[in-house]
Amino acid sequence: MKNDTLTLDRRHIWHPFTQGQTAPDPVVMTRGQGAHLIAEDGSRYLDLISSWWVNIHGHARGEIATAISDQAHRLEQVAFAGFTHRPGVDLACRLAGLLPGDLDRVFFSDNGSTAVEIALKIAWQYWRNQGDARRCLFAAFGGGYHGDTLGAMSVGFSSGFYAPFADMVRETAFVPFADTWLGDNAIDDKEAATLSAVETLLSEKADHLVAVILEPLIQAAGGMRMGRPDFLRDIVARFQAAGVIVIFDEVMTGFGRTGALFACHKAKVIPDIVCVAKSLTAGFLPLAATVCREDIHQSFLSNSFDTAFAHGHSFTANPLGCAAALASLDLFEKEHCLEKIARIEQIHHQRLADLSACPTITHRRVMGSVAAFDLHGGDQGYGAEIGRRLSERMRKRGFILRPLGEVVYLMPPYCIDEHDLHSAYDGLAATVPTLLD
Repeated sequence: MKNDTLTLDRRHIWHPFTQGQTAPDPVVMTRGQGAHLIAEDGSRYLDLISSWWVNIHGHARGEIATAISDQAHRLEQVAFAGFTHRPGVDLACRLAGLLPGDLDRVFFSDNGSTAVEIALKIAWQYWRNQGDARRCLFAAFGGGYHGDTLGAMSVGFSSGFYAPFADMVRETAFVPFADTWLGDNAIDDKEAATLSAVETLLSEKADHLVAVILEPLIQAAGGMRMGRPDFLRDIVARFQAAGVIVIFDEVMTGFGRTGALFACHKAKVIPDIVCVAKSLTAGFLPLAATVCREDIHQSFLSNSFDTAFAHGHSFTANPLGCAAALASLDLFEKEHCLEKIARIEQIHHQRLADLSACPTITHRRVMGSVAAFDLHGGDQGYGAEIGRRLSERMRKRGFILRPLGEVVYLMPPYCIDEHDLHSAYDGLAATVPTLLD
């Protein structure tokens, strides 16, 4: 069966972010259990990346599976234009209650890219509904990644992922992201440079800016680059004081990753629009939401359809996805996940300190459940050989890592056993020194 699965995979599947010509055969997974994935041959792997950052409670959680099954026996899908349903309403109310301030209006979609695309379109049309067509420029932070649809690519172009599509994207004004790490003595100068760039941008183009979008506190796909909460708060205040809409892309940072339920809580700021996805359903089903302040929503209301937001997806607010999200939020509260994350963060700090003597490891950084470091001594960039080598050697030890080039990160499910997390660090300590052999 295994060989048959791989043969058919090679014949028909086009895997994401993969060079099919050179990639090794994928591992055939058959089930999950807690923080582990189990392959067809019985091998167990500790999932240290939460299956691309979506799984927060562990695999195959019965509570979420039951919620989906119960909902499937009642209502599996209905068009969300002209109709509504209780799971969608309950989830919208839940999100509005969890997010700060008057972030009360929820527009559902199905993934992070579309959540961002919706946020950009809402901001764009908001100004046109206000009669202001001068605003045609978005601002973003260098190195940020916001998804793979055209608008999201435009505001994430500086991440380096989109070179083949340069002629398809819109111009965006990028300012530097002041990232930091443990022992970084230059962070004050970097933050000053970013503030200067922001002030210059606002003095020259504030009246032409539609919005600024950023990944709050952690730039994820761009290399797990981390910033300071106080600085984020200062940046947001400057854009909002200039009348620019602030969009937080919390697709990765949402639902506990930074140590708070949302990064906006950790930074104590209220953006104008927030995008959430990934962990929203704990990895069970695709679902996303774009949540905006009520005053933005009000600008779309009139007697004419011309001011309405003409956007939607076939599976908008899918009842099964909404049921999964509600069950996940219940688990988050019931299992005191923020306390679990605090313990994971403590272990990250402790064990990264143990790795500090390795000359190959630099720029150690931790925030919430996320730990990262850079590998030096090999090639750099997303396709760096040193990262691929580490991934393969750690997999042989029973650990799933997917480095971002030379950037190694751990982002485990919150249910991870402390012993298992320590064993992962033991594996890194044994493996990293061998990478240049």
